[in-house]
Amino acid sequence: MNGMARALMLQGTGSDVGKSLLVAGLCRALVRRGLTVRPFKPQNMSNNAAVTSEGGEIGRAQALQARACGVESSVHMNPVLLKPQSDVGAQVVVQGRVHGNARAADYQSRKGELMGAVLDSFGRLRGQADVVVVEGAGSPAEVNLRAGDIANMGFACAADVPVVLVGDIDRGGVIASLVGTHALLEPDERARVKGFLINKFRGDVRLFDGGLAVIAERTGWRGFGVVPWLKEATLLPAEDAVALDTWRSRAGGPIRVAVPMLSRISNFDDFDPLALEPEVSLAMVPPGQPLPGDADLIVLPGSKATIADLAFLRAQGWDVDLTAHRRRGGRVLGICGGYQMLGRRIADPDGIEGPPGEAAGLGLLDVETVLSGPKVLSETAAVEVSTGAAVHGYEMHMGRTAGLDGARPMLRLDGGGVDGAVSADGRVAGCYLHGLFGADGFRAAFLKGLGGRGKGGLAYDATVEQALDSLAARLEACVDVDGLLAVAG
Repeated sequence: MNGMARALMLQGTGSDVGKSLLVAGLCRALVRRGLTVRPFKPQNMSNNAAVTSEGGEIGRAQALQARACGVESSVHMNPVLLKPQSDVGAQVVVQGRVHGNARAADYQSRKGELMGAVLDSFGRLRGQADVVVVEGAGSPAEVNLRAGDIANMGFACAADVPVVLVGDIDRGGVIASLVGTHALLEPDERARVKGFLINKFRGDVRLFDGGLAVIAERTGWRGFGVVPWLKEATLLPAEDAVALDTWRSRAGGPIRVAVPMLSRISNFDDFDPLALEPEVSLAMVPPGQPLPGDADLIVLPGSKATIADLAFLRAQGWDVDLTAHRRRGGRVLGICGGYQMLGRRIADPDGIEGPPGEAAGLGLLDVETVLSGPKVLSETAAVEVSTGAAVHGYEMHMGRTAGLDGARPMLRLDGGGVDGAVSADGRVAGCYLHGLFGADGFRAAFLKGLGGRGKGGLAYDATVEQALDSLAARLEACVDVDGLLAVAG
């Protein structure tokens, strides 16, 4: 390790081209070569976040990439995180802490002010590693967002980092995407791009030889490889909600679990272990569709805007579906924002999520929530009371919840204290702990209560580690990793 690590940035021709997984795989591949590696994303926009070792928050993808590097996550791996709260506004998190709320137009005019924090965090990571692998956001071809850019070429130029451009062939038009991006970049930005990667290829890669030649001829950029469609992607936590439709619903075992896809759903990787569990059929229910009447369990997920998503839930008629499910004896679980919705009332007197006000909850738990600060950000270990099984995860929420059903807590926290509430008949429960389904013992015991065998069918953490190793091996086979290291600045 030296005092000024090499660095390479993967930018994309658009969102969801697979940059996050490629960075994770490349990080693990470089670690397997004996290098000290750190991931970095200057600016991220996601409601799927993780708590870091310092007690801050970053995008879920950077937490996975840190895991791929074999290190604890840090707020400096994602110094600017935008968490959408409405169609035109987001909470702004800087180096792990809430910096305030901003409307999209206001943020675009002020984002350049955050470059200092971005470069500070990048410099810290560069002093800890041999290589820093950087992930862009969106596309550098979004010229309407170029002023004050900190996410793509603005950062790459300020930090003097070389770039490799990633194109997604699965969505079609990859040649036009790469050549069009070349046309829209400024001359100094084009020179900074050292080559390109083609991602998500299906079939015989030799059939795309002509396409590679066209891209190289039109751009002058070097091709570093063609990455096939990676089945490992379905085993790893996803960050973007666009993945929900294709990755996180699974027809499998006899236990039927349904999760309504709220408009501001957050931390939906809570359900990844259930999606992979052989005993479970998981349905992520999109807006406009009813919650399935044959579900054994309905889980209300986290939300970045709880009161607004409660109104959204009612607009879909899901409150009626929940009432019918409860009348049939079905089980209901709420996590974080979903837990708050299950209560009798949610109040936001200070306007933390929007205009000050309050809303009637679903009334399935006798608790009430007041949204107030400070924001709770902590890694947490506990015992789930009904099963006696250990769980672990993190809390990330505004608000305090209390009421009569809180006398029957769902969790007993390590070191004292309790969290959550359970109804008198035990069929409705909620808590603030994200990640509890990742605990194999708890998941097996919980599913047994829904009719499962009570035997662990999945070692979740081991599955994630194996997927990262497999991803790294696949990239080594199809990507010129030596070439990427050679161009890293």
